[in-house]
This record gives sequence, structure tokens and C-alpha cells, in this order.
Amino acid sequence: MHILTVSLNYKRTPVELREKFSVSDEALPGALAALKQTKSILECVLLSTCNRTEVFAVVDQLHRGRDFIVRFLSNWFGVAPNEFAFCIDFKENDQAIRHLFRLASGLESMVIGETQILGQLKQAFFTAQAEGTTGIIFNTLFKQVITMAKRAHAQTKIGQHAVSVSYAAVELARQIHGDLHQKQAVVIGAGKMSELTLKHLADHGVDQITVVNRTVEKALELAKPFSGRAMGFDHLLSAVKEADIVISSTGAKEYVLTHRQIEGIMAGRPDRPLFMIDIAVPRDIDPAIGDLEHVFLYDIDDLNGIVEANHLEREKEAQEVEAMIEEELLGFKQWVHTLGVVPLITALQKKATAIQEEAMRKIENKLPDLNDTERRLIRKYTKSIINQMMHDPIVRIKEMAAERGAKEALQLFAEIFALEDHLHDQEEAKQVSRLAENLDAKNSRGQVYVEELPLKG
Repeated sequence: MHILTVSLNYKRTPVELREKFSVSDEALPGALAALKQTKSILECVLLSTCNRTEVFAVVDQLHRGRDFIVRFLSNWFGVAPNEFAFCIDFKENDQAIRHLFRLASGLESMVIGETQILGQLKQAFFTAQAEGTTGIIFNTLFKQVITMAKRAHAQTKIGQHAVSVSYAAVELARQIHGDLHQKQAVVIGAGKMSELTLKHLADHGVDQITVVNRTVEKALELAKPFSGRAMGFDHLLSAVKEADIVISSTGAKEYVLTHRQIEGIMAGRPDRPLFMIDIAVPRDIDPAIGDLEHVFLYDIDDLNGIVEANHLEREKEAQEVEAMIEEELLGFKQWVHTLGVVPLITALQKKATAIQEEAMRKIENKLPDLNDTERRLIRKYTKSIINQMMHDPIVRIKEMAAERGAKEALQLFAEIFALEDHLHDQEEAKQVSRLAENLDAKNSRGQVYVEELPLKG
């Protein structure tokens, strides 16, 4: 038994190919059912986002698992294996588990430390669990992964530094004005950057937003989800006059706001600061405006510098998250080791209970005049003797299961207590034991490519 991840992600797979492997929420249950029915697959979770499609699987054999998952991807999405062979990425056992922790923590994302992927991964797991495609291994691993990722974001600053231009712009506004709840913002332009800026403004509590655009209909379309106002360029100066924050991102060839215009506006509000950010290239706002008193003007280069510095800060925080991941990986491996001992402990307990019940039967035959109180008392103390006798062996075998030579120790334990006839889950125990051995084995193969697999048909 092995843990395997198969990934088509933004690092290696172009967007036009990733689009072919997209799974909608409605189609996900069907895809999971088909994947679970695939040969070699014991447990599975399927994740599909704009940046990646990933299969997480517990498989009986690595080679068969890789082969059949590739066949599933090809058949389900209707893409020939040779069309995506160059970009598929496999990770096995320790590396697969580590990848899952990194993914949930945002370390594998385009923007390091982003939290959206955690929600997407959580939903993918919940769907798989509801569809019955996960079992004891993934139910435990994914819960541990989700808990650890939440802790990583709570205990580190991995997600606290602005690493997009639009987000950095709003963070700068917050540094200038403090609380943004009572501030008025004007966004000039109605493109994608303006849309992202509006979202970040709303997330920071700005509830008085005006979108100014040459086409009023487009401005209205952008402003409506944020309960904002829409205006044409003929009302631009009146909007800026009332604003605390102005963020501009248009495709204009000339300045949309000049030094003379802003100088006139500031003369009528001498003690009220105006925060201005020019995201456009070429610039929308006359750079000379930055020389005016109480005006704080930043352009795209200023923001890029902030973003670059914040990327470095997130990378530093990522090192702390990496250390947390290694601890979690060790903890999961120790848990897997203890799984191998569960059937033995269960068998020992069943055997001990059978011995105690047989002893009670003989006592009752020898002493037929016992009353109910006496029977309960004898049963209580015989159970106590059995439990005390089993306590130390159970503690010791749990400890030995996490050490080297665990397989031999478990076999010896079964022989000493003659448990062979009491083991009803021998095959499951063997599979868990093999997984523990695989997680212990050194695995230096980070990536395996489809060309190595015997793909036919």
C-alpha cells in the first residue's frame, strides 16, 4: 500500500491544457466514483482549481497506481496520454504527503501563503468523504493536513504581507488612513485591476465606493456587487473632491488627473489628506501631484517594490511552515505504524475476554448457589485481572510498532500470545504494515514521467 499524488499544475502545465482537466462541482461525484472503481485505487480525493488538477490516492502498487490513474485522466477527460505526458508530475509516499501539507499551507500556490487553496482542498476532501472514496488513511491524513494548515496561518505571517499590486495599494491606503470604514474611495477605470482593487477595498471595510469610467454602463456593472456608485468621466473631479482614496487604472494615453486639477481640489480641503495610487501604464496621474501638501501619491513601481519585499517576507515565513510540516509528517508516520498493531490488540482483547468468560462459566458451574451480587463481583475482579495483565504488553507493542524492526516485533507478539486464530483483519494489517515500511524507505524520486509507463490503448 502506497500514497500517491498525480498533478497537472500551473508550474508545468499550460493553461490551455489545464482547462481540459477541469472538473465542475456537479461532475465531481461522478469522477470520484469512476476513479474509485479504477484498478489499484483503494482511496482517492480529486482536486480541481484554475491552477491545478490533482489526484490523491492510496494505491496497492505504485507502478499500477500511476498507470491506472493516467488511464483514468485520459479516459474521463478525453485527452490522449501523449498530450499531457510532458507535464504530469508524480509524488510518492513521504513526498506525496509532504506535497499535500505544502499545498494546503499555500506553499505550492502562485502567491505563496494564499488561503483560497485550503478551502478548495477542504471541500474536495469533504466531497470525497461524502461519496465514500476515502478510508481510514485519508480520513486521518486530510484532517491532519487541514488542521496543520490553519495553524500555520494562525501562528506565522505567511499570509499577512500583500503580494499583489491591487492588494498592496489598499494596504498602503490603510497605512495612511488607518481604519477605512468611514473613508470614501474612487476607482478610475473598469478593467480587471480595478475589479480586484474594489474587492480588496470592500474586504478592508470601505463601503463608500465610486467607479468612474468612460462607459457608465461598464462602471455600473463593476460597482453594483459592492453597492457602489457609477459615474462618467464628466463627473470625475466632483468624485475626487469628496474622496479620501483615489486608485486609477485606465488605458488612457494622457493624464486623467493633472497637477492643476488636484491643486484646485486640495485648496478647498486643506486639512484633509488625499491618498492616490496610479496603477496604470502609461500613468494616469500627473507625477507632479505628489509634490502637493497632504497628497500621498504612489505609482506602479512603488507598489512593485512593496510586493517584491513582501514576497521575501513570505518566503522567510515559509521556512517556519516547512519545519511544521516535517513535524506533522513524522507524526502521521508514527500513527500509521500504530495502525499495524490495532488488529493485534483487538485480537488479544478478544482472546482475553473469551478466557474470562470461560472462567466465569466454570465458576458458576462449580458454585451454582452464587447470588447476582456475588456473580457481578467475581466478574468485575476477573475482568480487572485480565485488563491489568494486558496493559503492559499493549503499551510495549505500541511503542515497538513505531521503532525499527516493527514488523518482526508484531509477528513475535502474535506468536507469543498465540493470536493467529483471532486475527480477522490480517490482510488489512498487512497492507498497513506495508504502508509503514514504504514511508520508512528512502524515496529520492521526486518526479516520474508518463513516458516510463506502459500505456496502451
